[in-house]
Amino acid sequence: MLDLSSTKGLQQIDREVSSWIRTLADETKKARAGQALHVSYKEGDKRNLVTDLDKSNQRALIEKIQAFDPTAHFVCEEAGEARAESMAGHVWFVDPIDGTLNFVLEDRDYAIMVALYDDGKPVLGWICDVPEGRLFHGGKQTGVYLDDQPLQVVANTALADSVVIVSGRRLVLGQKPYGQMAKEARAFRVFGSAGISFTRLLTGSAQAYLSKLSPWDLAAGRALAEGLSYEVKNLDGTSPNMLLSNSVLIATSRIHREVVKMVKD
Repeated sequence: MLDLSSTKGLQQIDREVSSWIRTLADETKKARAGQALHVSYKEGDKRNLVTDLDKSNQRALIEKIQAFDPTAHFVCEEAGEARAESMAGHVWFVDPIDGTLNFVLEDRDYAIMVALYDDGKPVLGWICDVPEGRLFHGGKQTGVYLDDQPLQVVANTALADSVVIVSGRRLVLGQKPYGQMAKEARAFRVFGSAGISFTRLLTGSAQAYLSKLSPWDLAAGRALAEGLSYEVKNLDGTSPNMLLSNSVLIATSRIHREVVKMVKD
């Protein structure tokens, strides 16, 4: 039985899962360099790719988690795993390769992401920037770390002083408030990977991220971002439903107020 009641117990879980993810990241890099990828399309969308490594990574993580936590329920990106029907108990989120288009076309800016939630509350998150060999891990109770270095709580900056990350697709389509947010910020960026976008927030090189995110895109980043005092909310100010896709703003409290006002206006 996992000990989620103490910092020591959470640290032990963090160490165990971190070791799996580091090993899997090394294996993914070697496989990407040494073999031809088998690529297919989800729902006929040429930008929504899945590879054999997405599937094998997911299976490897699920097997590790099930042995470690027999009570585990799952919300995973790739098909083939029974999906949790509620957030009761231990729910593990798995994104075996986040940014698969980047992974296939550029071999950069992709991540492996895992998160543990307990009765709907984020407990621990892990985001591995695979090409750079960096692991972000932890949560509110343990603190948030980049490898072995603790990360600092975010400064409460305003939009005009901040770098924001937005969904490129929604920016091009003109969906509100993506364009206005990008225009009023000091600068904006697009990365094509939720995991990589979150790493920019966690290191303080960006202060807000707005996108429509699937549960596996959001779960790990939410656990880590909230540990550094970012607000993680839907555009109407409600908490995200972790079993559905959400248009989510992860930002300082000042930016949240500004963007919510944009939406209302």
